[in-house]
Amino acid sequence: MSYQEHLQKDKKLRKLITQHPGLKLQKRKNICLYLCASIISQQLSTKVADIIYNRFLALYGSKEPTPQQIADTPHEDLRKIGLSNAKANYVKNVANYALAHGMEDKKLYKMSDEEVMQFLLPIKGVGRWTVEMLLMFALGREDVFAIDDLGIQQGICGLYGIDATNKKEMKEKMLQIANKWKPYRTYACMLMWRSKDAK
Repeated sequence: MSYQEHLQKDKKLRKLITQHPGLKLQKRKNICLYLCASIISQQLSTKVADIIYNRFLALYGSKEPTPQQIADTPHEDLRKIGLSNAKANYVKNVANYALAHGMEDKKLYKMSDEEVMQFLLPIKGVGRWTVEMLLMFALGREDVFAIDDLGIQQGICGLYGIDATNKKEMKEKMLQIANKWKPYRTYACMLMWRSKDAK
């Protein structure tokens, strides 16, 4: 059964699936760099994030840097391209962790979602949300539910008429709804983002 057939059982999603057909997930290479890019873009508009990320690549001749190259980059150089002190540290943390523990694409592809989570969460600066985005958009996993993502919260609350004032109750209701979406919760999350962006 395709994700469309499964998710169409939820009447609220039916219209969204028609409006946004053919959602695709793909596996990306260079997971270490993807994590660095995620950290760089956090709490920034897409436009600003792109500018800073391009400055970051420019430090390495606009080629994809290796973890060793990132680890060897002076802290001040990362600050000069527009990274906060914390983000500069976090990017180097990712590179150093990759050097110490290995972050080869094949290694992560073979891990379960939970194993990826347990492997990456010890890195200071990498939280659950960051790993969830990596699972979805770098490892192409179909059944990830990012419950703490603001866009998903707004999308579900808007679509299903959930009151967001009590966060605990809101999350319980979100989980009840999302359980029906298994094993295609990633696609449902993508639909939530698109429904929110369309408004």
